[in-house]
Amino acid sequence: MSDEPNPSTGSGRGPDPHAPDPCVPDPAVPEPSVPDADVPAPSAPDPSLPDTDVPEPSTPDAYAPDEDALRLAEALVFASAAPVTARALSQLLPENADADAVIAALRARYAGRGVELAEAGGGVMFRTAEDLAPRLRKVVQIPRRLPRVAMETLAIIAYHQPVTRAEIEEIRGVSAAKGTVDVLLETGWIRPRGRRKAPGRPLTYGTTAEFLSHFGLEAVGDLPGLDELKGSGLFDGTLPAGFSVPEPSDDPALRDNEEPLEQGDLDLGLAPRPDTTEE
Repeated sequence: MSDEPNPSTGSGRGPDPHAPDPCVPDPAVPEPSVPDADVPAPSAPDPSLPDTDVPEPSTPDAYAPDEDALRLAEALVFASAAPVTARALSQLLPENADADAVIAALRARYAGRGVELAEAGGGVMFRTAEDLAPRLRKVVQIPRRLPRVAMETLAIIAYHQPVTRAEIEEIRGVSAAKGTVDVLLETGWIRPRGRRKAPGRPLTYGTTAEFLSHFGLEAVGDLPGLDELKGSGLFDGTLPAGFSVPEPSDDPALRDNEEPLEQGDLDLGLAPRPDTTEE
């Protein structure tokens, strides 16, 4: 028997039963990973693209004023004698409405028009466009505040027209100041209608179209009646028996107890001259 070493064992002895089998992989040694040809390798993230994995914070939707809110704001600014603030407007709008957004939308609506929404006195108000101011030559005068006696006289004329100065004093129960009727004539709210068919032929007075326009009336018959006056608190206590409020009428036709104004009355400016045509 030959003593040459066995090439498979490297020695003259038989195979070592404890030696690892080269054909069986060792579980303690991890096998190298081989990339799958069908699965592409992950690429580096592009810094220019947004990270879709991080949710963006949600922002509430901006308030868009509806047509009702704009109309309400428009009416408030138009009717108010003083600038309208956002706080004052918010008291009329729904709770979820943004008064500043409504004012901004109304300002945008009137931008470039003849009347624009302008800032004034801590609020907003309608004003004539600045570029049109030089072309408007009519001066609008604010009527002065009338005293109480003038307002009472005006009410008597409105309800009892046609009425004379003496009849006004009789209804009021006191003598009217000398210039009270003259003040009302200057405002353009009353006019001489004619002359009473009575001794002295006193002038009779009635209201004008300017009176209706100033107080927002279509006709003098729209003046409040007795029940409306009571409801508004203008009458306190118990009224005298038989007290009533007359039904006012501004019919320009002369009554049976009136005479037309004469040419001399027209020359004094008590009534407009009749229209004349050139021949």
